[in-house]
Amino acid sequence: MKDLLLSLLCLCVVFVVHAQQNKFTVLNRAYIFPHQAQHVHGSSIVELPSGNLLATWFQGSGERGADDVKIMGAKYNMATQKWGSAYLLADTEGLPDCNPVFFMHQQKLYLVWIAVQANRWENSVLKFRRASDFEGNEVKWEWQDNILLKPGDDFVAAVKKRFKELPAQHHAWAEYAPRYDAQIMQATEDPTKRAFGWMTRIKPLILKSGRILLPIYSDGFNFSMIAFSDSHGESWKYSEPIVGRGNIQPALIENSKGEILAYMRDSGDDPALLQSSISKDKGLTWAVNKELPVKSTASVDVLKLGKNNWILLTNDMDEGRARLSLYQSKDEGANWNSIGIIVEDKNKVGRFSYPAMILAENGHIHITYSHHKEPNSKTIEHVIIDAKSIQ
Repeated sequence: MKDLLLSLLCLCVVFVVHAQQNKFTVLNRAYIFPHQAQHVHGSSIVELPSGNLLATWFQGSGERGADDVKIMGAKYNMATQKWGSAYLLADTEGLPDCNPVFFMHQQKLYLVWIAVQANRWENSVLKFRRASDFEGNEVKWEWQDNILLKPGDDFVAAVKKRFKELPAQHHAWAEYAPRYDAQIMQATEDPTKRAFGWMTRIKPLILKSGRILLPIYSDGFNFSMIAFSDSHGESWKYSEPIVGRGNIQPALIENSKGEILAYMRDSGDDPALLQSSISKDKGLTWAVNKELPVKSTASVDVLKLGKNNWILLTNDMDEGRARLSLYQSKDEGANWNSIGIIVEDKNKVGRFSYPAMILAENGHIHITYSHHKEPNSKTIEHVIIDAKSIQ
């Protein structure tokens, strides 16, 4: 009995220490739906004008190799504080649909995602839908189109210029160029390769001018770019590429100078570190990618709580996705410090990744991410944090 009480006391101490380490207050956490065998991944979340929330994710037998993958969604009722049943948001017949992103603009709801042609990431096509009627039980889409980009010779020149600015290293990896910088630059000269394969992952940044900056990336080139619209999504153009060796899935934030910073996961060689770039012209051109001293293996999102209060969510591990941690910067991204763990499996069986993070009007931070306990037990978890607790 004495040994049992001692064990229980030790267990309590572990939990108390863990709670003290987290410099934020979790108000609630819940699974959007029970763990299931189907693959669910790549969530996004948005606040509606009513205060209710919509979440989306892709779901099916797999990812790019499974043609039954669809875009699903569910609504969070703020009054009941419960998630409703999942329902279909988009399905390109015969193709996998992946990486959905929600955002609101001019009182309209946008959904952006990719349809994967030929079951290859580098053949993906960007698609999006728009709706004015979304507060009911289901979204009623009123318009749909593809986002077609045609990077030209300026894209090729920018890639070559930026690669010369990177540290001397010629063994990075990408689909088009296994282990050779020169082959990446050569691949950019192919108009088809640079026109297709751009993928979504993170919510866009919408500037005061109304410009939509949609972060996109390529597994073929293994770096990122921005699709931008100055016409409320009616037409799209491309930015200069954000060139690096494995800097993908950018999350965007604007500093007090009006500069745009991109934070990206590391899909290149070890060690896996947080990647970063900056634009001083509203997202049109980007400095060469740099590594920051924060581990980042699988996913990133960033959020501004105030001028000197930014937070960043990432898998801060040497490898794998068994921990998702929150970081804070009090100097607009110059330095990042860990303020605690959102979720962790110390046995490294669970996989927690691809977070989405928004700040609601009521001061609550809403986070969704893939919660995979084992290969056949997957869901999306929703975590609510009190923004006031992050000082």
